[in-house]
Amino acid sequence: MAEISIPGVSDKYKTNDYIDALMKKERISLTREQESLDRYKEQQGAWRGLNQKMSALRDSTKTLYSFENPFNNKIASSTDERAITAEPGRDASLESFKIDVIQEATADRFLSAEINKNLKVPKGVYTFEIGEKKITFNYKGGKLSDFVTAMNKRGANTLKFSLVGVSNGKSALSVESLKTGEANRLVLKDDALTFALEHKLVQKSKNEVVSFGSSLQEFEKPVDESTVPNAKLPETEQAGMPPLTKTFVDYDEDSQKFIVPPRSGFTVNIPDEYLSTSSEVFEFTYSTQEVEDLTEELNIKRTTRPELPDAGVATFKTVTVQNEQSETELPPISQEPLVPITGQEDFYIHNKDGSEVKIDTASLVLDEQSGEKTISIPLKEYPEIESIVVRNRNTGTQVSISQFAAYDSKKNLGYSPVNPVSEAKDAIIKYEGITITRPENKIDDVVPHVTLNVKAPTKETATIDISSDKESAKNSLIEFVGRYNQVLAEMTILSENKPEIISELDYLSDSEKEEAEKKLGMFQNDFSLTNGKSSLRSIVTANYRWADEATITMLNQIGISSRASGSTGGYAASQMRGYLEIDEKKLDSALDQNMDEIKNLFGYDSNGDLVIDSGIGFAIDRQLTSWTQSGGIIASKNSGIDTKIKASESNIKRLEGQLAAKEAQLRNKYGQMEGTLNNLNAQSTSITNFANGGRPQQ
Repeated sequence: MAEISIPGVSDKYKTNDYIDALMKKERISLTREQESLDRYKEQQGAWRGLNQKMSALRDSTKTLYSFENPFNNKIASSTDERAITAEPGRDASLESFKIDVIQEATADRFLSAEINKNLKVPKGVYTFEIGEKKITFNYKGGKLSDFVTAMNKRGANTLKFSLVGVSNGKSALSVESLKTGEANRLVLKDDALTFALEHKLVQKSKNEVVSFGSSLQEFEKPVDESTVPNAKLPETEQAGMPPLTKTFVDYDEDSQKFIVPPRSGFTVNIPDEYLSTSSEVFEFTYSTQEVEDLTEELNIKRTTRPELPDAGVATFKTVTVQNEQSETELPPISQEPLVPITGQEDFYIHNKDGSEVKIDTASLVLDEQSGEKTISIPLKEYPEIESIVVRNRNTGTQVSISQFAAYDSKKNLGYSPVNPVSEAKDAIIKYEGITITRPENKIDDVVPHVTLNVKAPTKETATIDISSDKESAKNSLIEFVGRYNQVLAEMTILSENKPEIISELDYLSDSEKEEAEKKLGMFQNDFSLTNGKSSLRSIVTANYRWADEATITMLNQIGISSRASGSTGGYAASQMRGYLEIDEKKLDSALDQNMDEIKNLFGYDSNGDLVIDSGIGFAIDRQLTSWTQSGGIIASKNSGIDTKIKASESNIKRLEGQLAAKEAQLRNKYGQMEGTLNNLNAQSTSITNFANGGRPQQ
């Protein structure tokens, strides 16, 4: 059977090879244009990569001189981090101070007696108060577990209920306040109180008031102020005034008050049994009455002196001898007269360590009916109290004082917890010897710009040191050097065609080296890169004298330079390119001694307008901004490349259309040629068959 040849499908005459050969020449222009397009895209990618590295360096640099620069960061260390830690702010002073934690702030948490898990909580109004927060829940009645779930939804961040498994089928109900502090006691009312009393969460209690210091025999002489550490006498005290004494203190049966005359006082010790309960309060009242002032009588005694008798005469018979007056002269009176003292009836808390705290009476409210003021001394605020000292320094005022009372403030509620897991207490600390109470364990108003975190009582006085965060500053400087070197290396790779540039960068991975080789010398005729490198090197080697007394004015003074490693034998090629190195030992020393000067080296205000306008960080930021900002150098470069890319893509599209038309034209012509050849072959075959007598060829 004769072979079938279909023009354009079969390739009997190798026309496809002819067409491909012809089209290969035609595609040379397209190939060149595509290579140009790829090159433009690589260039654009190279600029974008440089932009990313410059932006990273710019961010790192801005960190070094901005408001949040690491040189202002502070860290705190505590000698007893189990008990107390501190979080200093950036404006905290570099200092060391001592803290004693007497107690941490706690919240009320009550535990009930055993309750059957299947207990039905009755319908009612359940009211809970914590400080100023009031939670009222109208419960319709139901299972104990449902009641707990419902109360937790209502309580949110204020109140927490939970069931504690005690035994098989038995649980204890835990009711917990989520707010610490004495003022945030958990108060149960309405059906909540009824339920709590029934299931022994709380029990009824009495507010028992006991007296002490009820007789003169319990009083001692007022503590000698010369023995009190750092005690200061009032300015009203005068030389010649009689010392304070207990001698004339008396008890008036009618008024049942102790009478403290002018220039008198006493000390009353607080019994030890009242010092064991932190919620104990000591209380007494006092009033003042005017009496005859002592100063007039005292001044008379001070200005009176003895009179010398007359010398007299001696007579013997008719002879009389007149005695000479004594030549002894009495000294003149030069003492200043004493002046009256008023308003100096003072009360003091005397601590176990001998120190004293004066009670502020000026802010106390005067009871107009009785004419008395009430002084309350909570033990939680003065946990080191030992006694109360009364000093009436006045010269014309006597003080009447009631008996001293002690009571437990917790029992004012009318009930007390049966099984208190914890009770609401304020945090109590002593800062540099001053007792301070706060309702929370996070205290931020004692030490300026420092937050204290109270955790537990201290066994010994804790020392907290606030220091500069040198590690943070060091890490920021290391990051700055690393990113600076990356930018300089990228600019060098793009602007110079030297393979050793890449081999010097030993921190590059194999894939990064391959990428760098593709970009090597890509913009070697671009002077902006050369000028940019030169500018950056000038900035990091320049002198920045931010003040006349400045000692750190150059980067190499803190161990950062192109030769910080101290290599000998001339500069290495990498050093000649301007890469920075770090002498870590020198940097650590500079950070220890000159943190503020290093901060000013990177950015300072040279004209007093409170805006940073000079320094290494400021200069590099401004230099990089000209490259990375919208409309900057890199944006302009990429804009020009974008134009070339669009033109190249347009040319490629045009050339592809031309080539497609050309190929179609060639295939049409060769197809026609194949058809003609096939016809001729067919005719030749027919003639041959006819010549053979109509016999087909064998």
